[in-house]
Amino acid sequence: MRILRVLGGFHLACVLLLLLGVLTWLGTLEQVDAGLYEVKKKYFSAESVFLLPRINGSVVPIPLPSAYWVGVVFFFNLLLGTLFRASWHWRTIGVLIAHFGMLFLLAGAFVTQHFSQRGNMAIMEGQSSDVAEHYTDQVIEVTTLADGKPETVHVIETRHLAGLDPSDERLFRMAKLPFDLRVDDYHVNTRTAGVGEKNPGPGQVVVDGYFLDPMEKDKEAERNFAGCRVTVMTKGGEKHAEFLLSTASFHPATISWDDAVFSLNIRKSLWKMPFVVELDTFTHEFHPGTRRPKRFESEVTRIDGGLREPVLIRMNEPMRRDGFTFFQASWGPQDAAPGARLFSVFEVVKNPADKWPEYALYVTTIGLVLHFGLMLVLFIFNQVRNGARSS
Repeated sequence: MRILRVLGGFHLACVLLLLLGVLTWLGTLEQVDAGLYEVKKKYFSAESVFLLPRINGSVVPIPLPSAYWVGVVFFFNLLLGTLFRASWHWRTIGVLIAHFGMLFLLAGAFVTQHFSQRGNMAIMEGQSSDVAEHYTDQVIEVTTLADGKPETVHVIETRHLAGLDPSDERLFRMAKLPFDLRVDDYHVNTRTAGVGEKNPGPGQVVVDGYFLDPMEKDKEAERNFAGCRVTVMTKGGEKHAEFLLSTASFHPATISWDDAVFSLNIRKSLWKMPFVVELDTFTHEFHPGTRRPKRFESEVTRIDGGLREPVLIRMNEPMRRDGFTFFQASWGPQDAAPGARLFSVFEVVKNPADKWPEYALYVTTIGLVLHFGLMLVLFIFNQVRNGARSS
């Protein structure tokens, strides 16, 4: 019980809250140089327990715990404090409700961290889509072609490419294909360069007159173009063909095997929506004399089965349906002439805990209002009673 009371103690809670504040501040400073995605991955993911912060590009040699694990410890600190240290009395019912609201908020952050997906969907006026593209996750696709059209798509998922460095080599045994794939020289951000425009550096392999030219990671992670070298291997382990794949390429590589044709491509992963979104009209308006957005909105038709439903998506007013949330994110072309067709870009979020923070704030607010209201009533009652005694 002593150990549980210490772990649920107020002093530990103060240290954890102070750490969360410091980590948030340091992460905000580092975001200027590293970008939002990398900072979130470094400070707020479960991948590392400790980190070394950077300020103005310089490493601060003070190891700090990851905010993710600080949050986990804080959750159990608050839970144990509520169960073993808080006073369970009718007078403290409001405080207990507020504590459970805060626990609900932390649980929502955990669910969001591990089970949410984010991507985008770009639609031209008059067109429709039911597919969203992930911001950062890359996949390798091997597509069986029949009469020049896709028939079956085999996907090497993001989790199998995770942790690949340029010097790594990874063999994928494709059970449903007549060949296997060996992937190496993987880069998060690269382009294909021709030997006529640039000389390859040490260790850069030339394939059909081209090689992978690595670039520095973009601060905006969704702008990175991944690339790798793929070697098609026979089932006996012999090299058959070699290709360079890049998300910046306009066309996939193709290979003939016996009487079949296959295409190979690396791209950002896709996931299918349970409904179709059709963009009817996009309108935008800026504040006079500036490029600051005043009003961006998309009139869409949501097609679910045989049902067509008009929906207006605008800034801060997303569309929610079947666990998906569509936010108005961007538009283009930016230099479009008056009357030209525009496209709208929606940020698509699938988050099981999408509304949990809102519900948690409701619960916490109810608890605090109940507590302070009860304290006020008791104070007034005691004042009246004390006044009656003195008289």
